Amino acid sequence: MVARMIAILLLSGLSVASLATVQDSSQQTPAPPPAAPNGGDFSQVTNPDPATVVPPGILVRTTAASATDSFTPLPEGGSVNEKTFRSPYFGLTYSLPPGWFQKTSGPPPSDSGYYVLAQLRPTDAIKADVRGSMLIAAQDMFFPLVPAGNTMELIQYTKSHLVADYQVERPPAEIKIAGHSFVRFDYLAPLAGIHWSVLATQIRCHTVEFILTSQDAKLLESLINGLDKMILPAEASLTAGTGGGDVPVCIKGYATGARVTHRVDPVLLERRFNPVPVRIIISKTGTVKHIHFINAFPEQAKAITDALLQWTFKPYLREGQPAEVETGILFGSAPPRMEPAKPSTGVTN
Repeated sequence: MVARMIAILLLSGLSVASLATVQDSSQQTPAPPPAAPNGGDFSQVTNPDPATVVPPGILVRTTAASATDSFTPLPEGGSVNEKTFRSPYFGLTYSLPPGWFQKTSGPPPSDSGYYVLAQLRPTDAIKADVRGSMLIAAQDMFFPLVPAGNTMELIQYTKSHLVADYQVERPPAEIKIAGHSFVRFDYLAPLAGIHWSVLATQIRCHTVEFILTSQDAKLLESLINGLDKMILPAEASLTAGTGGGDVPVCIKGYATGARVTHRVDPVLLERRFNPVPVRIIISKTGTVKHIHFINAFPEQAKAITDALLQWTFKPYLREGQPAEVETGILFGSAPPRMEPAKPSTGVTN
C-alpha cells in the first residue's frame, strides 16, 4: 500500500517527501535542541541535526536512522551520481534510462524497515504527454508487518490484498533479470489507466523492489528490459539472498537462546513503548562490531548501544570456518502485524 501511494504521488508530480509529511503529521512534534553526542558514534554523518537540514517551523520526526560508525555501508546509503544508482550495502549498480533523473531523496526508513532508495522520473524535456516513474525500494525481512518470510511470499501477499480499485494484469511469477531470479507482478488502476510493474528479489535479508508506474504499458516494458543491464551480487535470488562471501551471513532470530553467551538489557527510562528495530553485525569472535538503528530516538539509541556492545555470542561457523553474522533485534513494543484477510472480490486474475 505504501508503494502504491508513493507511485501515485510520483506520477502526479508530488515527491515522496510530501508523502512522509502526510503520513507523520498526526504524530509530529517540533524537533528538540540537539543533544551533546554521547554513547556510540552519533556523528553528523549518521545523525544530522534536523535544524540544519529542515527550515525553521517545519515539523519533523524526532526518531531517525543512525549507526555506531560512519564507514559501514547501510541499507539506506544508496545514491544517484553520474546517472547511475549505486548501493554499496546491496552491491547493486543501475544505470538510469537516458533522460531520467532523481529529483528528491526519499523519506527516512519506516519502523518496519521500509526504505525508499531512489525515486526516478524522466526530465521535462522527454516527458511529453506520458508520465512514468521508477521507485527503488527495500523491505527489511527481519521486521515486515505482513506474514511473509521471503520475497515471493511478500509479493504474493501484496497480490492477494489488492483492493477493488485495482486489477491484476500479471500474477506474481519468477523471471530472470541480469542473470538473477526476480518475481514480477503487474496490476492496473482501470479508472486512472495507470499500470504498475513490480520486480523484486532478495539481497541480505531485504526484498529489493523496482516499482515502475506509467499510463504507457510499452514504456514499462522498455524500462524492464533496461533492468537487465544492472549489476547485482551473486547472492541475489527470490528465496535465498542471505549474504555470505564478502558480506556477513544474514540470519533471522540469531540473537536468541544459547547463541547469546552474555547479555545486558538496555535501560530505557523514557519512550519505552515505540518499536526500535536494530540490525547488528556480529564479528567472527562473537562480539558486536556494528549497530544500525533503523528508527530510534537518540536517547534510545544511546541506551541500546551501551547495552549491545557488551553482548557476546558463540562464533558462527560456516563450512567449518568462523563467519560474521548480520541479524535483527526489536526493542520496545512490536508494531501490530497485518494478518491474512479474505482477498477482495473486486480483484480479477
